[in-house]
Amino acid sequence: METYDCIVAGVGGAGSAALYHLARRGLKVLGIDRFTPGHDRGSSHGDTRIIRMAYFEHPDYVPLLERAHQLWDKLEDTCGERLRFETGLLQAGPAGGFIVDGVLRSAREHNLEVEELEAASAQRRFSGFRLADSMATVYEKQAGYLLVENCVKAHAAEAVAQGARLETGISITGWKERDGEVVVTTDGGVFRAAKLILTPGAWAPGLLDKLRIPLEVRQKHLYWFRCPERRYRDSAGFPSFVFETPEGFFYGFPSIDAESIKIAMHSGGDKVEDPLNIDRGLNEEDLAVTRDFLARYLPGVEHDILRHESCFYTCTPDEHFILDRYPDSEKVVFAAGLSGHGFKFTSVLGDILACMSSGAEHGLSIDFLGAGR
Repeated sequence: METYDCIVAGVGGAGSAALYHLARRGLKVLGIDRFTPGHDRGSSHGDTRIIRMAYFEHPDYVPLLERAHQLWDKLEDTCGERLRFETGLLQAGPAGGFIVDGVLRSAREHNLEVEELEAASAQRRFSGFRLADSMATVYEKQAGYLLVENCVKAHAAEAVAQGARLETGISITGWKERDGEVVVTTDGGVFRAAKLILTPGAWAPGLLDKLRIPLEVRQKHLYWFRCPERRYRDSAGFPSFVFETPEGFFYGFPSIDAESIKIAMHSGGDKVEDPLNIDRGLNEEDLAVTRDFLARYLPGVEHDILRHESCFYTCTPDEHFILDRYPDSEKVVFAAGLSGHGFKFTSVLGDILACMSSGAEHGLSIDFLGAGR
């Protein structure tokens, strides 16, 4: 039976990147996934994901983001396709709130350029928004978005071009260490490797159940609302945004199709027991809250839905990632619980996982993401 240097279990955002970074090192690698890269049944789809630097969640993420930006740019050069777009990012919320204070903290600690704006100034500059006078805002000029499916497809395609094998349409049923190697069982056969990288996304609770980490999978709804006004198509007047409001955290993007803008609620979500068996229809309660957000803060956007999708967040209790070695194993490393804000990091997470698996140095501080915390 053929044996690989490494198997990557799950070829979504982080897994496709890990497969690519292993393959470009000349290793014999296999990626396994039940779906083809860029599919709409997991966490990494829906056209766009925000990428930013002054990270309100925690300043320790910033060095990872600096490296992530470099790696996204290198991937663009390699695949010959633009993946990252700088639209600017307006982040707004109550003075002293989680978002604005967190952005300013990261900016101070890492000497990042962000612009503080009073609500009236921000509204004059970005006319697509309606802001309450009490809101505080910060603007990050070099932030923007990634084309999410294209990023996953690019990593996977370039991995295959570098010699990786990709097996899709089969499901992993388990894995174990035996006789000095890792054995991965699937409904399409058994595969062996010296090392294993687990990047299972919404299927992490099953594949990582022995860790006893309380991972919660949530279904999130994504909406594309009609926006006939030209001001929502120009990122100079309508950048990507993140808003902290009493009703929840919302985010969105300037129009990329000249017909609609994508908006979703980052907070909340429906708990998922089985990612393969969910209702992908509209959630009327979620939709009503999102439409109320439109009415309050985006007065020029119509309430007609042109498109609706759903994706998964796999959340840790503190909503920080887990990036670590499997306990008592030098052969298995994993990334899980990206908690709905991880895609922008997947370029660097893949590189770190490849380094951890192959014994190379990555030079980044990741202790704060350890499972033992």
